[in-house]
Amino acid sequence: MALHPIEASPLHARRERVFLVLAGIFLGTLAMLNILGILRFIKLGEMETMAFGTLTFAVAVGVLPYPVTFLCTDLICELYGQARANAVVWTGVLLNAWVVFILWLGGILPGFETIDPANSLPVADAAGRVPVFFEVRKFAFGAVAASMIAYLTAQFTDVYMFHFWKRVTKGKHLWLRNNGSTMVSQLVDSSAVILITWSLGGLDAILTDKAPLAVQLGTLIFTGYMFKFSFALIDTLPFYWLTARLSRYLEIDPRADHAD
Repeated sequence: MALHPIEASPLHARRERVFLVLAGIFLGTLAMLNILGILRFIKLGEMETMAFGTLTFAVAVGVLPYPVTFLCTDLICELYGQARANAVVWTGVLLNAWVVFILWLGGILPGFETIDPANSLPVADAAGRVPVFFEVRKFAFGAVAASMIAYLTAQFTDVYMFHFWKRVTKGKHLWLRNNGSTMVSQLVDSSAVILITWSLGGLDAILTDKAPLAVQLGTLIFTGYMFKFSFALIDTLPFYWLTARLSRYLEIDPRADHAD
């Protein structure tokens, strides 16, 4: 295949294609999880306690693809460096803003619904429902607002911690920087997204009076974190395998910057 003038060599073109694939998976997953967001909570189970009553363990459906984003940024960090990883994170911020803009624009343009002049929203039917788009739009706005703050904090924490451990270990102990960075950043993310979503009223459907509010929020944070924590451990083998394969394919030595 002929090279484009912007491509310096076949190796350069190969490296850019792999970067685009990793960045594309990251950004596509990010857009998907923000749309899914808190549209549905998956109930993992309940536990009766003497001190706190009934505790419900649940995760938002938007959390399901989230561990993939950390695997992608860790691979980009390992193979392409911190600057590129940060650039992808900032691109994710722009993508979030684009999603919000399209949802906003789609809601203000005239459609076939009957609009209530009091609030400029569609009139609900006899069952109290509004068109699906507006339901998704309402939840997505809350999810994006929460995830934007949590996302920025968590992803930059992940990138920073990854390179912190890489410097400390002189490029060795791949498992430590993969798990150490992801586990810290996902604790930050889980705490931020639950607390912000609660402050915006996005958890009203699953919060009850069967246990103290602080305990319920803590349980949701713990459940979300353990879900992500488990996948952080599971993705260690794929991370090792992909790093080894891609390092050879791209002719990159991730430890070159830390060689004595």
